[in-house]
Amino acid sequence: MIVCVCRRVSDQTIARCARSGMDFDDIQMEHGVATQCGKCESCARALWSECAPGLSVAHLQKHDEPFQSAALA
Repeated sequence: MIVCVCRRVSDQTIARCARSGMDFDDIQMEHGVATQCGKCESCARALWSECAPGLSVAHLQKHDEPFQSAALA
């Protein structure tokens, strides 16, 4: 999928760069992501943050019922 229409940069390109350790600023310099109209910046940054190594991302789930231990059930 093309993330940056102005510079024709795909999600695969952003993910590959992020996984290789590039900072978002480096991706902007090399590929021009979010340097023209800027409409893709939030999507591009979110994709980068998901794929960048060393950045822990918490995935939280909301449960409707309070947690009960199996021993209590």
